[in-house]
Amino acid sequence: MQVAAGCEGSPAATEGGDQQSSKKPRLAAEPLLLHAPVKQEMAVLQTAGDGAAVVAADHGSRMEIAVKMDVTLLHCPLCITPLKPPVLQCKGGHVACGGCLVEPCAECGSAFDVRSTVMDAVVSSTTAECDHDGCGRYVTYHELDGHRGECPHAPCDCAVRGCGFVGPAPALLGHLTALHSMPVHNFQYGKVLALQLPATLEPRGLLVGDEDGRAFLMVGGALGSGAAVSAVCVRAEAMLWPRYTLKVWASGPAPAPNRKADTVMAEIEVASSRAPGAVAVEELAYLAVPPKLLVGAGAARRMSLKIRIDKFTS
Repeated sequence: MQVAAGCEGSPAATEGGDQQSSKKPRLAAEPLLLHAPVKQEMAVLQTAGDGAAVVAADHGSRMEIAVKMDVTLLHCPLCITPLKPPVLQCKGGHVACGGCLVEPCAECGSAFDVRSTVMDAVVSSTTAECDHDGCGRYVTYHELDGHRGECPHAPCDCAVRGCGFVGPAPALLGHLTALHSMPVHNFQYGKVLALQLPATLEPRGLLVGDEDGRAFLMVGGALGSGAAVSAVCVRAEAMLWPRYTLKVWASGPAPAPNRKADTVMAEIEVASSRAPGAVAVEELAYLAVPPKLLVGAGAARRMSLKIRIDKFTS
């Protein structure tokens, strides 16, 4: 196993450092980082070549190393999920996660009745890099799956049926507009946007926030002889913040004198999806637009909508 170590904030303290540094092998990017306090006064950076490069280390300072290892060693042998504190140990020295206490050890049959403080420290300090393009964040290993589910760089599927494009939300927005000529309607949070859209919502359109470039795919279509309309945020489903609400209302033709125009309205908590094109309007809260509020006939029917999206960060 190839290991490289370095102390944070500790300058090199060897003579002939320039010559020594020319002999250091480059360490390829590794998937795991281990963090541990250093208890010695001197730390060895690497021992390949003719000598060792030594750096001064303050007592108790933290040291990081990048390693390759079999990650199944960090998984519970009973539930096969990543170990997380509290990690328990049996008399035979085997470990399991705290949720598997009811099961005896598969290796020796002993109960898991001793807290493994060493493994607690290992699984709490081991981090892995998120593999989503553009992220690069290192996350505690047992929290990695949760991070991937809410990572802002999580890949999203193209909203056009039959297209195999997959990429981060900003790249998907560029793909939909450049390759599929999908209509884009820019808006400002908290302000009303007036739209005239086909009752079929085909082609689908995108609502794009001026402030942050966030994209919302219009979702809807025929609902009996009327229409349904909603929107879905193009991002990972597990992203909880910011949260968005959609207020959408439709009005009919100009009324007779001294009469008010018929209006229907809905306020919706916007759902998120990495595959927005696969989301059917029936899966969402939506505005039902009755036939009398549609203008035109047949495939040319249109609806007059007003839309406001609000953004909440807390």
